[in-house]
Amino acid sequence: MSTPPGFDELIHPPTRLGLVALLAATQWAEFSFLKESLGLSDSALSKQVSTLAEAGYAEVRKEGAGRRRRTLVSLTDQGRTAFDGHVDALRRLVGPTVVSPAEAP
Repeated sequence: MSTPPGFDELIHPPTRLGLVALLAATQWAEFSFLKESLGLSDSALSKQVSTLAEAGYAEVRKEGAGRRRRTLVSLTDQGRTAFDGHVDALRRLVGPTVVSPAEAP
């Protein structure tokens, strides 16, 4: 079986896929919210965000100063397009095998 068009190896790892899915649902997300939602350490999340930012899929913004400093993360248009393409590719991969609960035996 070949990989369908739109499948994105960068987004596909579970941690990064979860991160991108959270970001796709909002304009901006606080680093602390992402960390808590994904159950990651600061360094693990930072690495994932950096990987996405280096690929042009995410943007990072820092606001405030001192103890009131916040880090915000957003998907870029390129990241949203890549995520949408990846989700479509996953649907094509599993589409014929997915059974809705109403159709289950």
